[in-house]
Formats: sequence, structure tokens, C-alpha cells
Amino acid sequence: MRRSIGSLLFLLSIAVVSFAAGYFVRHRQSAILAVVPPTQIADLLPEETDSVHTDDKHTACTELFIALISSRDRVAIFEATTAIEREWHPGFAVMLVECVPFIRSDAVREAAIEVLEKKTGQQFGPDLNAWYRWIWREEIAVHSDYAMFKAALYSRVDSRFQEYFTSAEKASIRLDEIRWGGVRRDGIPPLKDPKVLSAAAADYLAASDIVFGIEVNGEARAYPKRILAWHEMVKDSVGGESINGVYCTLCGSMIVYRTNLGDTHYELGTSGFLYRSNKLMYDHATKSLWSTLDGKPVVGSLVGQGIKLEPLSVVTTSWGRWRNEHPDTTVLSLETGHRRDYGEGVAYHDYFATDELMFAVPELDTRLQNKDEVLAIRLDEVRDERLAISVEYLNRHRVYHDRIGETEFVVLTDEGGENRVYESKAFQFVKQIARGRLLASDGREWEVSESQLVTQAGEEVLRRLPAHRAFWFGWYAAFPATRLVK
Repeated sequence: MRRSIGSLLFLLSIAVVSFAAGYFVRHRQSAILAVVPPTQIADLLPEETDSVHTDDKHTACTELFIALISSRDRVAIFEATTAIEREWHPGFAVMLVECVPFIRSDAVREAAIEVLEKKTGQQFGPDLNAWYRWIWREEIAVHSDYAMFKAALYSRVDSRFQEYFTSAEKASIRLDEIRWGGVRRDGIPPLKDPKVLSAAAADYLAASDIVFGIEVNGEARAYPKRILAWHEMVKDSVGGESINGVYCTLCGSMIVYRTNLGDTHYELGTSGFLYRSNKLMYDHATKSLWSTLDGKPVVGSLVGQGIKLEPLSVVTTSWGRWRNEHPDTTVLSLETGHRRDYGEGVAYHDYFATDELMFAVPELDTRLQNKDEVLAIRLDEVRDERLAISVEYLNRHRVYHDRIGETEFVVLTDEGGENRVYESKAFQFVKQIARGRLLASDGREWEVSESQLVTQAGEEVLRRLPAHRAFWFGWYAAFPATRLVK
């Protein structure tokens, strides 16, 4: 096969290898970027070897791609590059894109991108997000060895990663939309059975600090955003129930699930991977990957078994308001067992300050800004209808009625911007007349609590419905058919 000028240049410059010294990805903010930085991500890989480690599970196809990131044999790398070009399959595009950040050598990286551009006819250079958007838009079928390739590639970062993809034949999402988030498994460490303080003892919190508040069986607890932004997951027991709170910093959602389903307890962790810029969890028992927004397994042996965790109600509010409404609340202590700067607004400051995304999604919707907050209503009994309501809209319509399927509900938004959702049935509510009191159109007053609405006489009770906030882009990426109220 005739060697192109690009390939000859590649052979001449292959010996030039650039290493970034002393770099270790401690947090996603400094990890995978839209335009690949020279060798930052590659420093997570083990030292280069003379040959590619293979086993019976690795096919020749997978070995070609792994050679690009692992071999220091110039001839082997050239042969792998030319073989990829010669034996090109449309599914090779995403495999090359995923290899690019791990390639240490500038010359090899440029040669890989050259092959990618030549075979696809696209000119995106090192812009990974642009390549991903094009691949997803074209709906290019993945290669039959893609799951095996993914296991082999990412196991070089964390050997445990291969466990996610060895049973990937059972998947309800596209595997090529699963992106590495720049950290190892549980590299963003979940908090387990965290130490909590009484409201009076939590003097580290300012009244204006943002917290996520829950109440389970009468027990109230607050999770400060300033802490969860560093950990993204908390495994706790509240009101006698095991719960898992998942804060996806990238898509702005804090969701709390009951982790006991029937007789089974699901111990969840941070997988290190994302789907459409949304955190993927994993369960310790089967290593299946789980959707954070849906609370169900999406890749692995648990897919298709009807497993779906029950979401609980979460309110985003200030510490001062939550403490006043729940004087007996407990709140996370700063003694987490980890050294972090837990100052308000420190974690992800740059990401939250702009409307830019860190990881591409297949499609954006411009009816709202990417990171405008919406309130997502969770009704698992209605699976084919999703609803998102602009938080700004709710601030202007503090008593808002709507329905999903046959379920009628009311969203109450107080003067501090807190949103709570309750079923409304046939009742129409007019206004909030005082803290904890609501006036219905028939003149009756109702009492508002975290768990329910109840008439003063107690003859009517309406339950709280699960809801949480999210960034618009993140919710839309997961549920593009969603209805938006703005």
C-alpha cells in the first residue's frame, strides 16, 4: 500500500513523545476537554510497554487501537495506523476518537486524526466534542467489537472499568454515548453514613448557603451543595430508610432514591462514566451501569428486569429557610474524612459561571439557556410523558396547576423560590396565604407540610409528588420529547 506523505512524516516524527509531568486528574474540571490538551489524560495510563498485553478476549481489531496508546515500537504503531486505515469500518470513527486523548505522542495523535478526517470526510481536528456530535447525528453503527474495545481501553485507566462492558450486550442506551468522565471508579468519593450536626451546631453554614432538603418519615436532613459538589453522592439513612442522594454537578440535578427495592438493597457508586453529560452510577453486586435521572440500570445484567428505584422529594433552598422551617433538622458536618475546600461556590465555580458544557450532548434546545434551571416532575406511573417547568416561570406563578397523564398536581413556590409539588385531584388552589397555609377556591384553608397537603379539619389529604431541579440541557438531553412550560 502506498504510503502517504502524512504517513512518512508520521514515521519521521514518531520518536518525539511529549509527557506532562506530575499531572494527575483529581477532579473532572481539569480532565477531558473539548479540545484535547497534549498528553494530560495520557498520564493516567501505565508506562509504555514494548508489546500490547492481550488475552483471549481481545480481538485483533481491538489490539490495533490499543497499540496506538500502549506501544513504543514505531513499526508496530505504524502498522496499526495503516491497518486501521486499510480495514476501515464506519464504527472505527468513535474508536479512534476515544483513543485520541490517551495518545502520548503528538505525532501519533496527529496521524490518528489525519486518518479519521480522511476516512470520514470531516475536518474537526482535535475537537472531540465536535466529533462526538457528528457521530451521534449520523447514527453510525458501532463495530461488533466495540464493547470489548471499550473494556480494553478504559481498563488501562482503572482495571475495574472493564467490568461495566463485559456484559454490555444488554444495554438500553447507545454505548458510544457513554463517555469517560475523567476520574477512576469512585474517584469522586461518595459519602457513606456521613457525620451530621444539629442545626444549632452547624455554625459553618451561612443563611444564604444552598442546601438540598429532604424529609423521610418525619426526619429532616439538609445536604449542603458546597459539600455534595465535591462528592456527588451520599449514602445515608434517614427516617429509618436507606437512601442514596446523587448530585450530578454537570446537569444540575440532585435526586434522592430509596435503595431498598423489595428484599434487595442496591449499593450504588460513582462509575466514572457519563451518558449525555449525566452521571452514570454502578451497583456493587453486578457492576451494571445505572441512569441517575431514571434510577434504573441501562447497561449490564440487570437491564430489562423491571428494576427502578423510587425517587423521593427534594427541595433546593437556602440553609436559613430550611433551618427556620425545620428547626430539628440535621445537616452534614464538614468532617467528611476528605480534605476539600468546602467553601460556598468553590467546586465547579468556572463551570457554573458560564453556559458552556464540558461534555457534548446529541442535541440542544434553545427555548431556554443550557443551564437555566427547570423543575422536573417525577411520575413513574406515567412513563411516556415528561414535564419540565422553568424555575423562573414558577417564580412568577407561585401556585401552578398542571397534569401528567391522569394525575393532576399543583406546584407551590414560596417567596424564597422553593418548589414543592403535590397531587391536587379536583381541588383548585388560589394562593398561599401564610407560611404553611394554602387557600383553595372553595374557601377552605389547607396546611402545607413536606409530605402532604391536608385540610384544617383533616378530612382531605393530598400527597407530595417527587420532583427535583435540573439544568435544562441535561433534562432535555435525557428526555428530548419532554414538554416544557416556560
